[in-house]
Formats: sequence, structure tokens, C-alpha cells
Amino acid sequence: MDLSDFRPNVGIVLIHRDGRVWLGRRADTPGPTNWQFPQGGIDQGESLYDAALRELREETGVTSVKLLGQTREWSAYAFPPGHRSAKTAKGWKGQKQIWFAMAFLGEDREINLAAYREVEFDAWRWADIESAVDGVVHFKRRTYREVVAAFWSFTRHSRGNEDRRSNDA
Repeated sequence: MDLSDFRPNVGIVLIHRDGRVWLGRRADTPGPTNWQFPQGGIDQGESLYDAALRELREETGVTSVKLLGQTREWSAYAFPPGHRSAKTAKGWKGQKQIWFAMAFLGEDREINLAAYREVEFDAWRWADIESAVDGVVHFKRRTYREVVAAFWSFTRHSRGNEDRRSNDA
């Protein structure tokens, strides 16, 4: 697929120490498929990793993270016919993304959905990574399946460490 008309973007899977992932409910978007991972565009001259850190900070307020991994290839989704947004108005046919898995090192009180002037999410939750696919809008599901497959082991590793710590107590 030719991705030249797809907006370059980054996505972030924020992983809690217990293995759950962060999902945000898109503001002003009807449910029930309005939950997603943080994601956003790449500014001119910005590295992919720096874009991921910036988007995460702007959308969630989170800065206490450690990089666990990233996808190597672009993952893309096309906007469905009739989809109207600022992105389609600029001529984009969809978005292509590089995804980052990041361990959340902070506490829940660090999360601030109003950290940036443009609020993306109006609610958030920690959830099993598998539930992310069912909660996202239909045209992003294939991409989310790819992301879940790529980062699933990071969530299981976290749960394994959490389980060992609780058994040692």
C-alpha cells in the first residue's frame, strides 16, 4: 500500500507496573468505541521518540516513563469513506504510525488530561491490553491487533514481576 498520503504519526502504549495498559476515552466522541491509546502527529524536525514523549505528555500529563520497545515498520489505517476531520480536510487518506511501548514509572496522580490546551481525552482507565481492540473505533482495529501482538509480552512480563513481588511479601 502506498502510504505517501497517510499522515505520519506515533502511538504510545503506556504499561502500568501490574501489566495493564492506559486507555483514554476520546472527548466529544460517542461511545462505545471511543477508547484508545495516546497518539499524535510528528512535528517538523522532531524524532519519532521525541514526538511520542511529547504526545504522551500533552495528552496524559505523564512524563515518568521508560522506553521498553518500538515497532520497526509503519502500521497504517485508512479513514473510512465519509469520515470528516481536520486530517481529511488536509488531504490525508489515513495515518501511518510507529508505536512505542513505555513503562509507567509514576503514580496515577501524575495523570492530567488537561495538561495541554487541546484536551484529547475526558476519562481514562487501566485495562488488559487485549481489551484495547474492542474499545477502539472499527477502522483502527487492525492496527490495534498488530500493536497488541507486538507489545503483549511487555504486559505479561510486568504481570510476572508483579506476581513474584506479591508472592515474596
